[in-house]
Amino acid sequence: MPTPSDVSAEIDALGHSLDQLAETVRRLTEENRSLRHSQEQLASERAGLVARNEQARQRVEAMIQRLKALESTP
Repeated sequence: MPTPSDVSAEIDALGHSLDQLAETVRRLTEENRSLRHSQEQLASERAGLVARNEQARQRVEAMIQRLKALESTP
């Protein structure tokens, strides 16, 4: 049969484990929030780069068409 001091030590150990678990949950929650924020920023940056790439592609195609038109005029 466990002694009262054994039970008290076990309760203290469980309390310490719970404190560590709570800290881990807090840290992971903060890390998750930070990673989600970074992901949103990167997605936004990517969308901007895709749009700029499309604009550049359209300008290059327009230049090619103008050059072809100049080549075909006498």
